[in-house]
Amino acid sequence: MLSSEVPAAEVLALPPLLCRMQKSLPCVVGEWSHWSGCGKQCKPNFRMRRRYVQQEPKNGGEPCPPLEEKAGCLEYVTYEGQNCGHDHVPAFITTFEYSKERKRRAASPLWSSDTEESSSYCVEFKTESLSHHCTLENRPYARWMQYIREGYTVCVACQPPAMQSGNHRCSGDGLNADGNKVLHWQAVGNPQCQGTWKKVRQVEECSCPGVHSFIFT
Repeated sequence: MLSSEVPAAEVLALPPLLCRMQKSLPCVVGEWSHWSGCGKQCKPNFRMRRRYVQQEPKNGGEPCPPLEEKAGCLEYVTYEGQNCGHDHVPAFITTFEYSKERKRRAASPLWSSDTEESSSYCVEFKTESLSHHCTLENRPYARWMQYIREGYTVCVACQPPAMQSGNHRCSGDGLNADGNKVLHWQAVGNPQCQGTWKKVRQVEECSCPGVHSFIFT
């Protein structure tokens, strides 16, 4: 055997060592941060949340998932604490998931949890029409728009702080509308996703499936 040749025992020992050195490791990310406030007050805008990489992928491991999410929002309080934005027409809506964030922030002095529980209500609408931009929407924060379908009954919850301070109603809820009046709505997060619907009834609690439940913003 030539001196440059590797002994057979060492050759057999190399593959396990190489396997250990090349073990793939997936990306590991932390928990999502809380949602930020709206980027702008008194007009439709976006809120954001982020998470951070705790371990980078190695040796072909699973890549990192998205680290940032956006969602449409509309806030009715300025940075100075003044009420605003209650005259918006048509009705602005977003995913019901946003209501969870509102509950987290319910400690605001602008309203109490008792007021929220006692005055919140839900309106059922039958969708009459919608733009094709809704069904084509595939951005992560706006995919909920795909579940708005013509002819479907949807539930839209009215909760603080979307309620007007004087009458505890949400703009665009069709207060005095009968079942024949055509009302207009628009999705927050994509102004091109909009359409019409007719009011079915007002109820205390929403009973629609989750994907067909929304909130006034």
